[in-house]
Amino acid sequence: MKSLFKNKNICVVGLGKTGLSCVDFLQKQQANIFAMDTRKNFTLPQNFPSTVAVEIGSLNEEWLLKSDLIILSPGLSLKTPEIQSAISAGKKVVGDIEVFCQMAKKPILAITGSNGKSTVTTLVTEMGKAAGLNVGMGGNIGIPALSLLDKNCDLYVLELSSFQLETTYSLSAQGATVLNISEDHLNRYKDLEDYRQAKLKIYQRCRYAITNGEDPLTKWESYIQDAPIFDKIFAENGGDYWIKTKNDKRYLMAKDETILACDEMGIKGRHNEMNALAAIALAESTNIPRDAIRQALKEFTGLSHRFQCIHEKNGVQWINDSKATNVGSTVAALAGLPPLKGNLHLLLGGDGKGANFDELKPYLNKPNIYTYCFGQDGQTLANLSKQSTHVSTMKEAIDLIKTQVKSGDMVLLSPACASLDQFRSFEERGDIFTALAKE
Repeated sequence: MKSLFKNKNICVVGLGKTGLSCVDFLQKQQANIFAMDTRKNFTLPQNFPSTVAVEIGSLNEEWLLKSDLIILSPGLSLKTPEIQSAISAGKKVVGDIEVFCQMAKKPILAITGSNGKSTVTTLVTEMGKAAGLNVGMGGNIGIPALSLLDKNCDLYVLELSSFQLETTYSLSAQGATVLNISEDHLNRYKDLEDYRQAKLKIYQRCRYAITNGEDPLTKWESYIQDAPIFDKIFAENGGDYWIKTKNDKRYLMAKDETILACDEMGIKGRHNEMNALAAIALAESTNIPRDAIRQALKEFTGLSHRFQCIHEKNGVQWINDSKATNVGSTVAALAGLPPLKGNLHLLLGGDGKGANFDELKPYLNKPNIYTYCFGQDGQTLANLSKQSTHVSTMKEAIDLIKTQVKSGDMVLLSPACASLDQFRSFEERGDIFTALAKE
């Protein structure tokens, strides 16, 4: 395998977690590595190898043009002028997922979508573990994919972003899904269809394509290279994996067989029932037994910052859904709300990434919903509802909410926006919300 990279000149562009994993991998492959990062204030880790040539603050076009291969981190666009110049000069540009796909020798389950990726990826991983498999979970979640190659895995479960799929050409997943499509990253894509086309690459050469019967945008197109062999559909009604309601109780179904009652799941809400159906379909595409699937569905209680109840006092629930970084995710949270005795105090705001917020209007304009809007797109969000308050920061919003909440109310952070205008990450935003709620 070393012959693929040994003594080759390889440029690693971007030195975040993914880029550093590429450097580590290429060192083991005895490649000649040139590394660069456009961030001017970036500091290399102390253990960064001294044998690797590094450029910080800009892209070294001379290195790009003399490389045999360029590995581009997902945070940088293929449309970057220096990368376009290299492509025009005949240089091959890939991402770390493409390199991983060339090296991996075990089955891959691949998950993308605008919302729910991390939940489904983790749930499928837990199903594999319950079956006794050594499962490697990575990609856009947890461990960079290349770091999984040394772990003697039986199965790889990868969460893949549209950015990662842009530079992936050799993925041949055992099972692949696009969970849903809604407006996101329109500051990088020209329109929704451009974004969708990046997502659909996940289906190329896959064995089982698992699509959302409630979202036609997730259906693979006939022009997909080496189209999927089998189709499986999940949907509340009419899918291969569906929901049966009997005596006011809901059940996860695979064709005519009951998998589990929904109230026995560790995760709650209709959106999580859809996530569970997708996870079951993926697991069954690689023959994970149903006993293991049921065990994981019962034991998995969800991920942090995903509609997580982080505080409850005096009859008021505080819910952290900071991972709702786009409109579709916030719509899913609002559509799946349990009945409330009191009012909903909803925190919205941040960087909308060019999205249209109008889809939120019917969910916000209800008599018991009050919104508090902050950050870069706070004013635009506040204009969606008559019961909105525009503030500068999330703290200001919570200071107002604290004076108004009463027993039976819920306070929900589900921002519909990215966090980077005011926070380092959605995790930091959620952690600060949690701390303020508990004060």
